[in-house]
Amino acid sequence: MTDPAALPDHWTWRSGPRQPGEAAIVDIDGVLADAAHRQWHLDGPVRDWVGFFSAAGGDALLAHHAELVRCLDEQLQVVLLTARPFRLRKLTLEWIRHHGLRWDLLALRGPTQDMVHSVRFKRQALSELRAYGFAPVFALEDDPRIVEMYAGESLPCVYVHSGYYS
Repeated sequence: MTDPAALPDHWTWRSGPRQPGEAAIVDIDGVLADAAHRQWHLDGPVRDWVGFFSAAGGDALLAHHAELVRCLDEQLQVVLLTARPFRLRKLTLEWIRHHGLRWDLLALRGPTQDMVHSVRFKRQALSELRAYGFAPVFALEDDPRIVEMYAGESLPCVYVHSGYYS
């Protein structure tokens, strides 16, 4: 097991490094955050990812999903694994704090990972989490491609229908 303080710099502990253990992996956009108001940035032939992510601070909380996460066994660590880019770290942490979410580790894309496809990014992050000693027991995810990837990685996943991928 690797020293939990040695996790990637773009990953943020809620209150300092903890010894990794059993964990739930929870996506943010479409699972905890309602990104419907900014989906229009992704319509059409050219997707405006900068505009899409820049509007994330205005997301409403999907309160029933946040309550589900709050109800998880207290011994289970909550890893918020999101494909949001590193430049949204401050905005994301403020949004999380504003809504009082339960979490232990926030894992964003790294500063050099902006162009890494979300499925590949999350597969790599899952591998890193496991290498550091986390034992993910399930995930909550709204992207069917990532749900399928988790299945291929032998991680049970609860699909949350956000409507973004219909």
